[in-house]
Amino acid sequence: MAYDVHLEIFEGPLDLLLYLIKKNDLDIYDIPISNITSEYLEYMELMKDLNLDLASEFLVMAATLMQIKAKTLLPTDAAEEDEGPDPRKELTQKLLEYQKFKQAASFLELKEFSEKGSYYRNAPIFSEEDYVMEATLFDLLDSFKDVLQELPEDIKEIIYEEIPIETKIREIIAAFETAPADGHGSKFLIFRDLLLLEKTRRGMILLFLAILEMIRLKQIVARQTQIFGEIRIYLNEGL
Repeated sequence: MAYDVHLEIFEGPLDLLLYLIKKNDLDIYDIPISNITSEYLEYMELMKDLNLDLASEFLVMAATLMQIKAKTLLPTDAAEEDEGPDPRKELTQKLLEYQKFKQAASFLELKEFSEKGSYYRNAPIFSEEDYVMEATLFDLLDSFKDVLQELPEDIKEIIYEEIPIETKIREIIAAFETAPADGHGSKFLIFRDLLLLEKTRRGMILLFLAILEMIRLKQIVARQTQIFGEIRIYLNEGL
């Protein structure tokens, strides 16, 4: 069955900002608002192009960033006359609080993993010696964006049409039959290589959306062994 794809985003605007800060090795206490705003809007545009359902919080954060950017561009005297709390400091505080929350959540998740032996039934198992982390939506978007830019200019235009995403999901599952296995015997596909099998922009977009949908349904898990490193896709064989 063919249908338009509208996928929910499973991470929020603060996740994106923290990702950009880490990716660009920025000081969270001294964020270059102009640069971070431009990158944030670029990712928002990409997510909209992909028909991902952007929560209103993303739009609110975009407006906040542009407001802060405008304030930083004011002459010093005009900025001093503008009373009220410094929105830049407020943003930093929100990011620090959210970062602590994420760290606490990761600790609890790791504890649950240690007790149960896996994140969910029949997911790939990693030993304590393995340093692995979940690849975030923005890790996937970043890699997708890089590969997309390698396509010839004449096929870069996005064409909106019904997308048979179920077909791609079946193809991804079938690809695991001939996939290599890691040291623990778990088969994996390299995300970038999987994208490069597609020769058209539409095919690559369809494949990317299928991967996001499979992650949401816990049919697959995306992992990295180092920050911003190679992304591997593992099949949850219990489904």
